[in-house]
Amino acid sequence: MNNLKKIELLSPAKDYACGIIAINSGADAVYIGGPKFGARTAASNSIRDIGNLIEYAHKFRVKVYVAINTIVFDNELEEVKDIIEKVYRLGADGIIIQDMGILEMDLPPIKIIASTQCNNYDLEKIKFFEKIGIQRIILARELSVDQIKKIRESTKIELESFVHGALCVSMSGQCYFSEAVAKRSANRGHCSQPCRLPYSLVDSEGKILAKNKFLLSLKDLDLSQELGNMIDAGITSFKIEGRLKDEYYVSNTTYYYRRKLDRIIKRNNEYQKSSVGECISTWEPDIEKTFNRGFTDYFFKNNKEDILSVSPKSRGKLIGKVKTISKNYFILEKGIELSNGDGLCFFDKKGNLQGSNVVKIFGPKIYLNDMSQIEEGVSVYRNVDTVFEKQIKSNPIKRVVLVSIEFKEYDDGVIISVRDDEGNVSEIKKQIEKVLAENTEAALQNIKSQLSKLGDTIYEARDIKILLEKPLFFKMSFLNSLRRELMENFDKKRDESYKRETYKITPTKNSFIKENLSYEDNVSNTLAEKFYRRHGCKNIEPAFEILEDKKGKKIMTTKHCLRRYLGKCLKENIKELKEPLYLVNEKGYKFLLKFDCKNCQMEIYYRS
Repeated sequence: MNNLKKIELLSPAKDYACGIIAINSGADAVYIGGPKFGARTAASNSIRDIGNLIEYAHKFRVKVYVAINTIVFDNELEEVKDIIEKVYRLGADGIIIQDMGILEMDLPPIKIIASTQCNNYDLEKIKFFEKIGIQRIILARELSVDQIKKIRESTKIELESFVHGALCVSMSGQCYFSEAVAKRSANRGHCSQPCRLPYSLVDSEGKILAKNKFLLSLKDLDLSQELGNMIDAGITSFKIEGRLKDEYYVSNTTYYYRRKLDRIIKRNNEYQKSSVGECISTWEPDIEKTFNRGFTDYFFKNNKEDILSVSPKSRGKLIGKVKTISKNYFILEKGIELSNGDGLCFFDKKGNLQGSNVVKIFGPKIYLNDMSQIEEGVSVYRNVDTVFEKQIKSNPIKRVVLVSIEFKEYDDGVIISVRDDEGNVSEIKKQIEKVLAENTEAALQNIKSQLSKLGDTIYEARDIKILLEKPLFFKMSFLNSLRRELMENFDKKRDESYKRETYKITPTKNSFIKENLSYEDNVSNTLAEKFYRRHGCKNIEPAFEILEDKKGKKIMTTKHCLRRYLGKCLKENIKELKEPLYLVNEKGYKFLLKFDCKNCQMEIYYRS
C-alpha cells in the first residue's frame, strides 16, 4: 500500500483556456468558478466548459474543484443545488463552499472544501468543521507557521494554504467594506476592492497623519521559499491565487511552483506528486515578470513589517536605475535588453507609480511615449515584458504522460502494447503476412519511427522495444493505423480507470463554537439558519447584506495595523496619537478605526 504523502499544487482557472494552461504548466489541481455563486463573479464559467476542463484534467489525474463560495439567498438555493448536482455528474472532484446552508441539502457524494471565506483562522472552528464531515479546510492567509502546526497537531482534516498571489487586507469572509460603500458584496462575489483605493489617516482633531496613500493595499504573497516549512507544518495543498489573472500569470506562476515542489519531492522519499505527467518547456519561469505588487511572506513567520504596496498596480521586475536623462530618452546604469512595447514604471517624488511604454531602443538609449515624469536616479521596473509573454504564448508548456511501447511477433502476426507508470496497459493483436526485410536497419528504424509518432496525443514514448525473431518489413500505413488504434484504446482505458474520491456528509449535532451568531457569521438563508440551530446556536443575526441598518457596524477586521504602520504600536506603550483615528476617502467618507491589541488586529467601522 502506498503511504506516501501526496503534495498538491493548486492553480486558478479564470476560464477553460486558463484551466488548460494551468494543467499543462504542472498543476495537480485547478479551481474554477461555476456559472454563478463563485467569489469572483467576473470568473464565472458555463457547465459545458467545466465539463470539458474536467475531461482533460483527469487524463493527468489532475483534480478540478468548483468554487461555489458565496453566501446564498433563499430564492437561490434550488439553483445552487442544481449546479452542484450538474458538476458532480460531470466528474468534479470537489466543491468549495462558504454558505453552510449547502450542507442542509441532499448533496451527491462530493468532496466538500471549506472556503477561506469561512474565516478558517480559529482552531476550534476548524475542529468543528472536521467533526461535521468537511474534508478540507482552506486556511486563513493570516496564519503563522506555528499556528498551522498547532492546527495540524489537533486535526486530521486536509489543509490547503495560499502560497502565492494577491492578499485581501481583511480576514476573509469578514469584509463588508465594498457592500457598505458600493452595495457590492464581497461575500456575494462582487467586491469593488475599496481596499485598493487611496485614503488619508487623520486623528480626532483632524490632523492628517498620512495623506492620500494606499493604506489598505497589500503586497502580493510569495511563500516560494517556505514550501518545505509549509509541508513540515502540515500543508498538503499549495494554492496560487488568481482567478482574475491572465494566461501569462497562470502559466508562469504554476510552472515556477511546479519546479520548486518537484525538487522537494525528489529529495524526500516520503512525498509524491498527486498527479501524473511531465512538463516540457523552452523558457524559464520568473514570478517577477508577471503581475505582482511586490512580495511579502505576510504573517507566516509572525512578520508585521513592510506588507503595504506603494501602489495597487503591478510593478513587475526591477531592471535598474536611471543614469542619464534627456528630453527624448534615458539610459539605465546597467544595460538590459528591452523591446518595443515593453511596459516600464517607476515611482515619482510623491511616491505615485507612473508608467509608459517603450517606443524605440537605440543602443543604450530608451525612448518612451511619455517622458514627462521620469527623473534621474529613479528605479525602473518592467511590468510588461513583451519577449517573455511571446515566449509563453508561442511556446506553451506541453504536458505529456510517458509510456513504454512494445512491438513483438507471434505465429500469425504481431502484438503491440503500451504501458504507463500507473500500470495501465493496452494491447492489440493483428494477423498479418510476414515479409522479411531486405534492409534490417532501415526496417527497424521504420518501425520505431512510426510507433513513436504520438504528437497528436498527450503521450510521449519513453522507450520502444522491438522484439522480432527476424527483421520484418511493414508498410507505414499499417504501422500508423496500428499505433492510432492502440493509443485510442489506451486513452479510453485510462479515462475509465480514473477513480474519483467520493464523500457523503452525514448530519451531526456537534455544538458550534458559540451559541450567539452576529452578522459576521454570514447567515443569509433559512437553510444556513437551520444548520446553525441544529448545531446549538440560539440567537442568529442576519448577514450584513440583509441588515436594514448598517451604520456603525464593523466592516473589516484585519491583522494589518495602521498604528504599527506609523510606528505607534500600543503594545510598545506608544500612546501619543490622539484617538480615535479615522480613514477618509476622496469623497469625504470617514471610517472609524479601533485597535484590538490583545489579538493584534485592527477594526474598521462604517460611518461612525
